[in-house]
Amino acid sequence: MDELIKPEGNNLLRLLHGKSAAVSMLKPFERDIFLFDTYVAGTTHIEGIEELEPYLNIDDRLEFLREPDNPYDSRAIVVKTTDGVKVGYVPQQDNIIFSRLMDADKLLFGKLQTKKRKENG
Repeated sequence: MDELIKPEGNNLLRLLHGKSAAVSMLKPFERDIFLFDTYVAGTTHIEGIEELEPYLNIDDRLEFLREPDNPYDSRAIVVKTTDGVKVGYVPQQDNIIFSRLMDADKLLFGKLQTKKRKENG
C-alpha cells in the first residue's frame, strides 16, 4: 500500500522546491514597464493650462484615472498631476486597451517626456 509521507515540520517551500527552503521571489513592478508613447489630448479645454505648464517638468509622473461616465467617451482616461490637477486625457485612439486594463484593476501611469504644443490645423 502506497502511503503519503508528510515531510518533517510544516515547510511547504521545502516540499515544493526541494531541500532548501530558500526561494528567490520576484517582486512585481520592481521597475517601470514602458507600454506606449502618446500625447495628452484635450489640453486646450483645461482652464489655466498656461499657468500650469511651467510647473510640469520632464520625468514628472502623471496619474491615469478612468472616467467611465464621460459623456463623450466611455473608455476615457483622464490625466492628472500627482497633486490631482487635471491636465487632459489619453487620446481616444490609445485608450481602448488601456481602459480595459484599468477596468481590470491594473495601475497605469505616465511619465512626462517632452513638452511642446501641438498646433491645430
